[in-house]
Amino acid sequence: MNSPIRYRQLIQLILAHLRQIIREPGVLFWGIIFPILMSLGLGFAFTKKADVYRDVAWVKEQPARADSSGSALEIFLKDHQIKRSSDKDGDICYRITLPDDKLGNTTYTVRVMEWKKAMVLLKRGNITIILDEKNGRLEYHFDPMNPDAQLIYLKLSGLFTNPALLQRPSNPDIRPMTITGTRYIDFLVPGLIAMGVMMSIMWGVSYEIIDNRAKKLLRRMVATPMKKSYYLIALITVRIGMNFIESGLLFLFTWIVFGIQVQGSVPALITIFMAGNIAFAGIAIFMSSHTAKTEIGNGLINLVSMPMMVLSGIFFSYHNFPEWSTSIIRAFPLTMLADGVRSVFIEGAGFTEIAIPSLIMAGTGTIFFIAGLKIFKWH
Repeated sequence: MNSPIRYRQLIQLILAHLRQIIREPGVLFWGIIFPILMSLGLGFAFTKKADVYRDVAWVKEQPARADSSGSALEIFLKDHQIKRSSDKDGDICYRITLPDDKLGNTTYTVRVMEWKKAMVLLKRGNITIILDEKNGRLEYHFDPMNPDAQLIYLKLSGLFTNPALLQRPSNPDIRPMTITGTRYIDFLVPGLIAMGVMMSIMWGVSYEIIDNRAKKLLRRMVATPMKKSYYLIALITVRIGMNFIESGLLFLFTWIVFGIQVQGSVPALITIFMAGNIAFAGIAIFMSSHTAKTEIGNGLINLVSMPMMVLSGIFFSYHNFPEWSTSIIRAFPLTMLADGVRSVFIEGAGFTEIAIPSLIMAGTGTIFFIAGLKIFKWH
């Protein structure tokens, strides 16, 4: 009696695709060595062009009041007629603009908040420096390996010239933020893991199907009793397995060299990681369901992957983009995956925090997979 589910057929397909991948020397370099080299280079030396707008956290025990004059920084803001306002999160903020005819104006938004919230925003890359005032003197908390934070410190320390703030020694009150989770490498590695998932699935699944269709290989498979769902599931399974190996080796390397740690729930990390794989697998199947030309396949893959790779906060926070665009960027699958992995890595997140994005990504991938399976063509 024939079973409707042919497990042996599916297992043989998975093994065949796995052998096909590991025989390619390029897989070893682009899938494993290249992400490690990228993390090494960007981890040791990261530079980026200064932005026009910068957010700075100001930690206070009590909320700032318009009539308050006890704080030295508040005295400075009052003397220079810096207006107080509120942002979309309800935080009190002050905007300080430094005019520069040659390099352009730089605006600093000093946001008043608690220390816990400031640390979360620092880990997410929304801010790079935290101000804290003790005994009438400012203290600067930032990652000393971050050139952007160093530049902000130099400009702000030169800006705050109120007599109440001038009483600082020759060695300024700098509090380096070198703990795990606040460094740039802590921000970068989860982004590299998310980007690796997207690129591996998009090229390893979508391009593989298009290339086989262009070479007339899929036409030959029609004559076999193989189900197209088995063929697609085998491709996806092998790629997900490779992604686990590649991401694991990247994490192992950065853990040894930089001391990267997972501060949250490991099962939650695996869940968001799997959801991201499912999302991109479904999109890849849908994109490759019809076309038989590799040129069109290249264009489609780049059309999907390139905007997300630039906008989704892989190498720098997407909060550097205009505020109106952040809600759109958050809806990208790569943004959800990068934010979810990053929250588990450096914010200590668990299932509660990653449940919604995981469901959205898994649902998106499932819908695209079903649609792609319905319209899939062998030739």
